[in-house]
Amino acid sequence: MSDTFRAGFVTFVGRPNVGKSTLTNALVGEKVAITSSKPQTTRRAIRGIVHASTGQLVIVDTPGMHRPRTLLGERLNSIVVDTLGEVDIIGFCVPADEKLGPGDRYINEQLDQFPRAKKVAIVTKVDAAGRAKVAEQLLAVSALREWDDIVPISSLDGTQLDILTQQLIALLPESPALYPDDAVTDETEEARVAELIREAALEGVHEELPHSIAVTIDDMIEREDKDLLDIYANIFVERDSQKGIIIGRGGERLQDVGTRARAEIERLLGRQVFLSLRVKVAKEWQRDSKQLGRLGF
Repeated sequence: MSDTFRAGFVTFVGRPNVGKSTLTNALVGEKVAITSSKPQTTRRAIRGIVHASTGQLVIVDTPGMHRPRTLLGERLNSIVVDTLGEVDIIGFCVPADEKLGPGDRYINEQLDQFPRAKKVAIVTKVDAAGRAKVAEQLLAVSALREWDDIVPISSLDGTQLDILTQQLIALLPESPALYPDDAVTDETEEARVAELIREAALEGVHEELPHSIAVTIDDMIEREDKDLLDIYANIFVERDSQKGIIIGRGGERLQDVGTRARAEIERLLGRQVFLSLRVKVAKEWQRDSKQLGRLGF
């Protein structure tokens, strides 16, 4: 074993819902990226930092690659392309329990545009597939290209995550640490709180609505008379009908979103919070460059 320290950037690519954000959180050891069964849940390049004795791995969790239908979609795609052009390693994630499809092949072809980055195939969700199926998938993936490494893992039960960390660090350039020892992400507290609210709002909504949801924070203020943090946030949608869906009958659904989000926020901040949510309409914001800017895209 050499005592060389390595540090650098890796990003995971793959079809929607192959578990990229779940894998990021599992490697970092805490929740830095929100997860949802809805495609394109991730909307920014979120950095999670993994510390090991041999090096430091900075994971850049990006929106999934997709064919865009709106201005928001185009902006998300350009985040992916910019990130892929700058990272040291691209980890291509494929679930063990689903055959390779056109979406996987499309993404694999896109990787040729980024010759600088090393390519690692990661077969995810091995806990959901039998041994024979995992072996079959490893063979299918290895036929796609010459990989720098292929690692089967499960984020859910932690299978081979330590091996994956070691293999990725071994492929990084020699470098001092890029972040302090105690850093897990470079996201601000406010940004993480907004994301947790969006995650709660995404729960149980259908089809087109997920893309229409954006969250902003107006204020995070210390309550003077007690140890409590007051958080005032807005949930934006594109149409009045969507506002009704988020609020629910008699405000029931919004209350549920608030309860779920507050539990996650309190876990993140390690303290009690009072959460005030308002639902607002920003007409067709996904297609409007001014509104996209206001909402932070």
